[in-house]
Amino acid sequence: MRLASLGSGSRGNATLVEANGVCVLVDCGFSLTRTIDALVALGKDADDLTAVLVTHEHGDHFQGVKALAREFDLPVFMTAGTARATSAESIDRLEIVTGDRAWRMGPLEILPVPVPHDAREPVQFIMEDAGTRLGVLTDVGHISNHVRAQFGNCDVLFIEANHDRDLLWRGPYPARVKERIAGTLGHLSNAQTGEFLAGLCQGPLRQLVVGHISETNNRQQLVRECIARTGLVAPTTLAIQGEVMGWIDLSS
Repeated sequence: MRLASLGSGSRGNATLVEANGVCVLVDCGFSLTRTIDALVALGKDADDLTAVLVTHEHGDHFQGVKALAREFDLPVFMTAGTARATSAESIDRLEIVTGDRAWRMGPLEILPVPVPHDAREPVQFIMEDAGTRLGVLTDVGHISNHVRAQFGNCDVLFIEANHDRDLLWRGPYPARVKERIAGTLGHLSNAQTGEFLAGLCQGPLRQLVVGHISETNNRQQLVRECIARTGLVAPTTLAIQGEVMGWIDLSS
């Protein structure tokens, strides 16, 4: 299994996961042209995609889904709530998934996990292949007990560290937007992410990717300092908004 990011942040998100001939795109928050160009940079064509998994309806995760699915006749998997929020009946190969109910796609077992976020029926995904368990956990307002139980035993984790709380509150956003981001249905702060990761030091985690880092309300150095304080020894990569993050091998 391997993982790449086409870009991660408030202006667009898309994560590519490949395992033994199956290649899935988790979200597509970019234009069709931008998505195709990023795939080419990773040595892939859109024709290589097996499916698109959608976490929720926000534009930075959904903007390019319909165009990509239509152009390349791809199946798209999302919850019923996300489908309603996105008028997804226009997607020919729409597949409805239910939270906490896994299914198989070739060698991959895929589990959609309900998460606290300000969307209609948001989920994040855990994918497992040949004993390697990958969790994709962005856009989550807080680490609920259910989230902790599901994602706490991943071998590889792609998690958000969206904002530094001080930078957020001193920053230029309107008060209502700041309250939304910092709320229990918003995004994880560096401190929240660090607290969760600190609890994984004795677990199986052996690879960490941190993304959805705000360009306005965070700094890469602050994220790295937060991770360093957790005591984790797992190799860490930052997924950045304007950059295609190359492939990371997730095999044992």
